Amino acid sequence: MTRRWFRWLAAAVCCAGAASAGAQEIDSERSRIGFELRTRWGQRVDGTFARHQGMVTALADGRQQVQLTLAAAAIEVADSTYYTVMARGPQFFDAARYPYIDFLSEPHREALVHDGGKLRGKLTLHGVTRSESFILQPAECARPGRDCDVVATGVINRADYGLSGYRLVLSDWVRFTMRVRLKNEDE
Repeated sequence: MTRRWFRWLAAAVCCAGAASAGAQEIDSERSRIGFELRTRWGQRVDGTFARHQGMVTALADGRQQVQLTLAAAAIEVADSTYYTVMARGPQFFDAARYPYIDFLSEPHREALVHDGGKLRGKLTLHGVTRSESFILQPAECARPGRDCDVVATGVINRADYGLSGYRLVLSDWVRFTMRVRLKNEDE
């Protein structure tokens, strides 16, 4: 296990200990997290993170905090072995050197998940940590994450994270898409 994994686990344990209602684990089987790139010719390249995990922690002050870890070595791109190798390789996500992509949200009101809006936090990608925002869509049900997906999108500039490979072929923007479900309380 890497140091990053231990840091994530320590943060999860720390926040869970301070939580009033505890932590809810993200259901990695029912959640879908992906990304989209565009080529300079307008072709869309879609990828998914086949392995991911996370928690939503209820904090003592009534707010929530989201932690999410994506495995860069588990990236799959558009059913293409060629693009998958490129995305995992040293010219892009560089999964061998940077095996995880981490997001830790700022504490936020639970209403954000129902009403939609900006979920702000720190994204660590390719060894660089920056503040980013993901846009949550308004919930389509009374219990988002349980009875319907929590849907979020966010766009980053890959140059901000040192993802400089394939600049002649790929645009500078990476769009993340998330459809997140929580594990059932009885699991």
